[in-house]
Amino acid sequence: MKPRRRPLGRTPVQVTELGFGAAGIGNLFTAVGDDRAEQAVTAAWECGVRYFDTAPHYGLGLSERRLGAVLRTLPRGEYTLSTKVGRLLEPTPAGGGDDLADGFAVPATHRRVWDFSAGGVRRSIEDSLRRLGLDRIDVAYLHDPDDHAEQALAEAYPELERLRAEGVLGAIGVGMNQAGMLARFTRETDLDVVLLAGRYSLLDQRGLAELLPLAHRRGVGVVVGGVFNSGLLADPRPGATFDYTAAPAELLARATALKAVCAEHGVPLRAAALRFPFGHPAVASVLVGTRSAEEVRDAAALLDHPVPAALWADLKERGLLPADVPTPARES
Repeated sequence: MKPRRRPLGRTPVQVTELGFGAAGIGNLFTAVGDDRAEQAVTAAWECGVRYFDTAPHYGLGLSERRLGAVLRTLPRGEYTLSTKVGRLLEPTPAGGGDDLADGFAVPATHRRVWDFSAGGVRRSIEDSLRRLGLDRIDVAYLHDPDDHAEQALAEAYPELERLRAEGVLGAIGVGMNQAGMLARFTRETDLDVVLLAGRYSLLDQRGLAELLPLAHRRGVGVVVGGVFNSGLLADPRPGATFDYTAAPAELLARATALKAVCAEHGVPLRAAALRFPFGHPAVASVLVGTRSAEEVRDAAALLDHPVPAALWADLKERGLLPADVPTPARES
Protein backbone atom coordinates (compact mmCIF):
# COMPACT_ATOMS: atom_id res chain seq x y z
CA MET A 1 0.00 0.00 0.00
CA LYS A 2 1.35 3.45 -0.92
CA PRO A 3 1.60 6.06 1.88
CA ARG A 4 -1.58 8.11 2.16
CA ARG A 5 -1.60 11.84 1.46
CA ARG A 6 -2.79 14.34 4.04
CA PRO A 7 -3.29 18.12 3.87
CA LEU A 8 -0.74 20.26 5.67
CA GLY A 9 -2.87 22.29 8.05
CA ARG A 10 -5.21 24.68 6.22
CA THR A 11 -3.01 24.94 3.14
CA PRO A 12 -3.45 23.26 -0.26
CA VAL A 13 -0.04 21.66 0.28
CA GLN A 14 -0.23 17.91 0.75
CA VAL A 15 2.27 15.50 2.27
CA THR A 16 2.42 11.73 2.41
CA GLU A 17 2.15 10.06 5.80
CA LEU A 18 5.72 8.85 5.34
CA GLY A 19 8.22 11.61 4.63
CA PHE A 20 11.84 11.27 3.52
CA GLY A 21 14.18 12.98 5.97
CA ALA A 22 17.31 13.83 4.01
CA ALA A 23 19.85 14.41 6.79
CA GLY A 24 21.21 10.90 6.23
CA ILE A 25 22.12 11.56 2.60
CA GLY A 26 23.93 14.66 3.84
CA ASN A 27 26.39 12.25 5.53
CA LEU A 28 24.92 12.49 9.03
CA PHE A 29 27.58 10.88 11.29
CA THR A 30 28.94 8.65 8.50
CA ALA A 31 29.60 9.08 4.80
CA VAL A 32 27.15 7.85 2.17
CA GLY A 33 28.23 7.58 -1.46
CA ASP A 34 26.49 9.50 -4.23
CA ASP A 35 25.06 6.32 -5.77
CA ARG A 36 23.65 5.09 -2.48
CA ALA A 37 22.08 8.47 -1.77
CA GLU A 38 20.47 8.52 -5.22
CA GLN A 39 19.15 5.00 -4.74
CA ALA A 40 17.60 5.98 -1.39
CA VAL A 41 15.66 8.90 -2.90
CA THR A 42 14.61 6.79 -5.89
CA ALA A 43 13.40 3.99 -3.61
CA ALA A 44 11.35 6.49 -1.62
CA TRP A 45 9.64 7.60 -4.81
CA GLU A 46 8.99 3.99 -5.82
CA CYS A 47 7.44 3.34 -2.40
CA GLY A 48 5.01 6.21 -2.90
CA VAL A 49 6.75 8.80 -0.73
CA ARG A 50 5.94 12.28 -2.01
CA TYR A 51 7.24 14.43 0.83
CA PHE A 52 10.96 15.21 1.04
CA ASP A 53 12.60 17.34 3.73
CA THR A 54 16.10 18.78 3.75
CA ALA A 55 18.10 21.74 5.11
CA PRO A 56 21.29 23.70 4.38
CA HIS A 57 22.60 22.45 7.75
CA TYR A 58 22.61 18.84 6.54
CA GLY A 59 26.11 18.18 5.28
CA LEU A 60 26.82 21.86 4.54
CA GLY A 61 24.44 21.77 1.59
CA LEU A 62 25.26 18.22 0.44
CA SER A 63 21.78 16.96 1.32
CA GLU A 64 20.11 19.67 -0.78
CA ARG A 65 22.39 19.03 -3.74
CA ARG A 66 21.88 15.27 -3.68
CA LEU A 67 18.12 15.48 -3.13
CA GLY A 68 17.69 18.06 -5.88
CA ALA A 69 19.66 15.96 -8.36
CA VAL A 70 17.02 13.22 -8.13
CA LEU A 71 13.95 15.39 -7.70
CA ARG A 72 14.81 17.33 -10.86
CA THR A 73 14.15 14.13 -12.83
CA LEU A 74 10.67 13.66 -11.32
CA PRO A 75 7.34 15.42 -12.05
CA ARG A 76 7.50 18.66 -10.05
CA GLY A 77 3.78 18.81 -9.39
CA GLU A 78 3.69 15.39 -7.74
CA TYR A 79 5.87 15.93 -4.66
CA THR A 80 6.24 18.35 -1.75
CA LEU A 81 9.66 19.69 -0.83
CA SER A 82 10.61 21.43 2.40
CA THR A 83 13.85 23.04 3.47
CA LYS A 84 14.85 25.36 6.29
CA VAL A 85 16.17 28.83 7.01
CA GLY A 86 18.22 30.26 9.87
CA ARG A 87 21.72 29.04 9.01
CA LEU A 88 23.59 30.58 6.10
CA LEU A 89 26.60 28.78 4.63
CA GLU A 90 29.72 30.92 4.25
CA PRO A 91 32.81 29.59 2.41
CA THR A 92 35.87 28.94 4.59
CA PRO A 93 38.84 30.27 2.63
CA ALA A 94 41.40 28.15 4.49
CA GLY A 95 39.46 24.89 4.05
CA GLY A 96 40.74 21.66 5.53
CA GLY A 97 39.30 19.54 8.28
CA ASP A 98 35.84 18.04 8.47
CA ASP A 99 32.41 18.88 9.82
CA LEU A 100 32.10 15.99 12.28
CA ALA A 101 31.92 18.37 15.23
CA ASP A 102 28.52 19.36 13.84
CA GLY A 103 27.62 15.76 13.06
CA PHE A 104 28.34 15.47 9.32
CA ALA A 105 31.09 13.49 7.60
CA VAL A 106 31.86 16.13 4.97
CA PRO A 107 34.82 18.44 4.33
CA ALA A 108 34.55 21.74 6.19
CA THR A 109 34.31 23.83 3.03
CA HIS A 110 31.81 26.20 4.64
CA ARG A 111 30.82 27.45 8.07
CA ARG A 112 27.31 27.96 9.37
CA VAL A 113 26.26 31.48 10.31
CA TRP A 114 23.07 31.94 12.33
CA ASP A 115 20.88 34.52 10.58
CA PHE A 116 17.19 35.05 11.34
CA SER A 117 17.05 38.47 9.72
CA ALA A 118 14.64 39.16 6.86
CA GLY A 119 17.54 39.45 4.45
CA GLY A 120 19.01 36.22 5.76
CA VAL A 121 15.75 34.40 5.08
CA ARG A 122 15.63 35.66 1.47
CA ARG A 123 19.23 34.74 0.88
CA SER A 124 18.78 31.31 2.45
CA ILE A 125 15.85 30.50 0.14
CA GLU A 126 17.80 31.71 -2.91
CA ASP A 127 20.87 29.67 -1.92
CA SER A 128 18.76 26.56 -1.32
CA LEU A 129 17.06 26.89 -4.72
CA ARG A 130 20.49 27.15 -6.33
CA ARG A 131 21.78 24.03 -4.56
CA LEU A 132 18.57 22.10 -5.26
CA GLY A 133 18.44 23.22 -8.88
CA LEU A 134 14.67 23.63 -8.60
CA ASP A 135 12.35 26.53 -9.32
CA ARG A 136 10.45 26.51 -6.04
CA ILE A 137 10.26 25.24 -2.47
CA ASP A 138 6.88 24.21 -1.10
CA VAL A 139 7.50 24.55 2.65
CA ALA A 140 10.11 26.57 4.54
CA TYR A 141 10.77 26.05 8.25
CA LEU A 142 12.60 28.33 10.65
CA HIS A 143 15.29 25.88 11.76
CA ASP A 144 16.14 25.60 15.48
CA PRO A 145 15.52 29.21 16.57
CA ASP A 146 15.97 28.16 20.23
CA ASP A 147 18.54 30.87 21.03
CA HIS A 148 17.20 33.37 18.50
CA ALA A 149 13.50 33.44 19.30
CA GLU A 150 13.02 37.20 19.40
CA GLN A 151 14.76 37.87 16.08
CA ALA A 152 12.99 34.90 14.50
CA LEU A 153 9.61 36.25 15.60
CA ALA A 154 10.33 39.89 14.74
CA GLU A 155 12.23 39.47 11.46
CA ALA A 156 12.44 35.96 10.03
CA TYR A 157 8.82 34.92 10.49
CA PRO A 158 7.35 38.10 8.90
CA GLU A 159 9.65 37.57 5.92
CA LEU A 160 8.34 34.02 5.52
CA GLU A 161 4.82 35.49 5.60
CA ARG A 162 5.78 37.88 2.78
CA LEU A 163 7.24 35.04 0.74
CA ARG A 164 4.05 33.04 1.26
CA ALA A 165 1.94 36.03 0.17
CA GLU A 166 4.11 36.43 -2.93
CA GLY A 167 3.51 32.77 -3.84
CA VAL A 168 7.20 31.88 -3.43
CA LEU A 169 6.28 29.42 -0.65
CA GLY A 170 3.16 27.30 -0.25
CA ALA A 171 3.44 26.89 3.52
CA ILE A 172 5.62 28.20 6.34
CA GLY A 173 6.53 26.84 9.72
CA VAL A 174 9.08 26.19 12.44
CA GLY A 175 11.10 23.04 13.13
CA MET A 176 12.61 22.29 16.54
CA ASN A 177 13.54 19.56 19.03
CA GLN A 178 11.35 21.13 21.73
CA ALA A 179 7.62 21.63 22.06
CA GLY A 180 7.47 24.73 24.27
CA MET A 181 8.78 27.28 21.80
CA LEU A 182 6.83 25.67 18.95
CA ALA A 183 3.70 26.30 21.02
CA ARG A 184 4.73 29.95 21.39
CA PHE A 185 5.13 30.34 17.62
CA THR A 186 1.77 28.63 17.11
CA ARG A 187 0.08 31.05 19.54
CA GLU A 188 1.75 34.23 18.30
CA THR A 189 1.92 33.76 14.52
CA ASP A 190 -0.09 32.54 11.56
CA LEU A 191 2.19 29.66 10.60
CA ASP A 192 0.91 26.64 8.72
CA VAL A 193 2.98 23.78 10.11
CA VAL A 194 5.36 22.80 12.89
CA LEU A 195 8.03 20.12 12.66
CA LEU A 196 8.38 18.50 16.08
CA ALA A 197 11.42 16.24 16.44
CA GLY A 198 11.71 13.64 19.18
CA ARG A 199 8.93 14.99 21.41
CA TYR A 200 5.99 12.90 20.28
CA SER A 201 6.94 9.26 20.40
CA LEU A 202 6.20 6.10 22.33
CA LEU A 203 8.79 7.23 24.88
CA ASP A 204 8.28 11.00 24.94
CA GLN A 205 4.88 12.68 24.70
CA ARG A 206 5.87 16.20 25.75
CA GLY A 207 4.33 17.54 22.55
CA LEU A 208 0.89 16.50 23.82
CA ALA A 209 0.90 18.80 26.85
CA GLU A 210 0.17 21.96 24.87
CA LEU A 211 1.49 21.98 21.32
CA LEU A 212 -0.58 19.29 19.60
CA PRO A 213 -3.99 20.34 21.02
CA LEU A 214 -3.15 23.98 20.24
CA ALA A 215 -2.07 23.13 16.69
CA HIS A 216 -5.27 21.16 16.15
CA ARG A 217 -7.45 24.03 17.38
CA ARG A 218 -5.66 26.54 15.16
CA GLY A 219 -5.58 24.33 12.06
CA VAL A 220 -1.80 24.01 12.08
CA GLY A 221 -0.34 20.83 10.62
CA VAL A 222 2.21 18.83 12.59
CA VAL A 223 5.07 16.87 11.05
CA VAL A 224 6.72 14.52 13.53
CA GLY A 225 10.38 13.60 13.33
CA GLY A 226 12.57 11.44 15.53
CA VAL A 227 9.95 8.78 16.24
CA PHE A 228 12.75 6.31 17.05
CA ASN A 229 14.31 8.82 19.49
CA SER A 230 17.68 8.59 17.71
CA GLY A 231 17.81 4.80 17.88
CA LEU A 232 16.41 3.57 21.17
CA LEU A 233 13.02 2.66 19.72
CA ALA A 234 14.61 1.15 16.62
CA ASP A 235 16.71 -1.32 18.59
CA PRO A 236 16.50 -1.14 22.40
CA ARG A 237 19.71 -2.72 23.65
CA PRO A 238 22.60 -1.72 25.91
CA GLY A 239 24.48 1.10 24.23
CA ALA A 240 21.45 2.36 22.29
CA THR A 241 21.07 6.12 22.07
CA PHE A 242 18.29 8.50 23.10
CA ASP A 243 18.58 12.10 21.88
CA TYR A 244 21.98 11.14 20.45
CA THR A 245 23.51 10.19 23.79
CA ALA A 246 23.61 6.89 25.68
CA ALA A 247 20.10 6.01 26.82
CA PRO A 248 19.52 6.10 30.60
CA ALA A 249 18.81 2.71 32.16
CA GLU A 250 15.21 3.66 32.97
CA LEU A 251 14.42 4.56 29.34
CA LEU A 252 16.19 1.46 28.05
CA ALA A 253 14.02 -0.67 30.38
CA ARG A 254 10.84 1.07 29.12
CA ALA A 255 11.83 0.61 25.50
CA THR A 256 12.59 -3.05 26.12
CA ALA A 257 9.18 -3.49 27.75
CA LEU A 258 7.49 -1.74 24.82
CA LYS A 259 9.24 -4.11 22.43
CA ALA A 260 8.11 -7.16 24.41
CA VAL A 261 4.43 -6.11 24.44
CA CYS A 262 4.55 -5.32 20.74
CA ALA A 263 6.00 -8.78 20.08
CA GLU A 264 3.08 -10.36 21.97
CA HIS A 265 0.78 -8.74 19.40
CA GLY A 266 2.95 -9.68 16.43
CA VAL A 267 3.97 -6.07 15.77
CA PRO A 268 7.58 -4.88 15.35
CA LEU A 269 8.37 -2.09 17.80
CA ARG A 270 9.45 0.14 14.90
CA ALA A 271 6.06 -0.32 13.24
CA ALA A 272 4.27 0.79 16.40
CA ALA A 273 6.65 3.74 16.77
CA LEU A 274 5.93 4.89 13.22
CA ARG A 275 2.16 4.53 13.53
CA PHE A 276 1.77 5.99 17.04
CA PRO A 277 1.84 9.74 16.16
CA PHE A 278 -1.13 9.38 13.82
CA GLY A 279 -3.38 8.89 16.82
CA HIS A 280 -3.46 12.66 17.11
CA PRO A 281 -5.57 14.43 14.45
CA ALA A 282 -3.07 17.29 14.03
CA VAL A 283 -0.33 14.98 12.75
CA ALA A 284 0.02 14.95 8.98
CA SER A 285 3.30 13.15 8.37
CA VAL A 286 6.16 11.28 10.03
CA LEU A 287 9.66 12.03 8.76
CA VAL A 288 12.11 9.14 8.78
CA GLY A 289 15.80 9.71 8.18
CA THR A 290 17.05 7.06 5.77
CA ARG A 291 20.34 6.67 3.92
CA SER A 292 19.80 3.62 1.71
CA ALA A 293 17.15 2.05 -0.50
CA GLU A 294 16.86 -0.83 1.95
CA GLU A 295 16.11 1.47 4.87
CA VAL A 296 13.48 3.33 2.84
CA ARG A 297 11.70 0.13 1.82
CA ASP A 298 11.84 -1.13 5.39
CA ALA A 299 10.24 2.07 6.71
CA ALA A 300 7.48 1.93 4.10
CA ALA A 301 6.73 -1.70 4.94
CA LEU A 302 6.71 -0.98 8.68
CA LEU A 303 4.29 1.92 8.33
CA ASP A 304 1.97 -0.39 6.41
CA HIS A 305 2.19 -3.15 9.06
CA PRO A 306 -1.19 -3.73 10.78
CA VAL A 307 -1.21 -2.47 14.38
CA PRO A 308 -4.28 -3.74 16.29
CA ALA A 309 -6.15 -1.47 18.68
CA ALA A 310 -5.58 -4.12 21.33
CA LEU A 311 -1.87 -3.29 21.34
CA TRP A 312 -2.48 0.34 22.30
CA ALA A 313 -4.94 -0.75 24.99
CA ASP A 314 -2.41 -3.23 26.37
CA LEU A 315 0.36 -0.61 26.49
CA LYS A 316 -1.92 1.71 28.45
CA GLU A 317 -3.02 -1.06 30.80
CA ARG A 318 0.61 -1.88 31.61
CA GLY A 319 1.48 1.76 32.22
CA LEU A 320 3.75 2.02 29.18
CA LEU A 321 1.57 4.74 27.63
CA PRO A 322 -0.49 7.37 29.46
CA ALA A 323 -4.15 6.43 29.69
CA ASP A 324 -5.29 9.61 27.95
CA VAL A 325 -2.86 9.59 25.03
CA PRO A 326 -4.72 9.38 21.68
CA THR A 327 -3.93 6.29 19.63
CA PRO A 328 -4.69 5.35 16.04
CA ALA A 329 -8.17 3.97 15.48
CA ARG A 330 -7.42 1.86 12.41
CA GLU A 331 -4.98 -0.98 12.02
CA SER A 332 -2.67 0.41 9.36
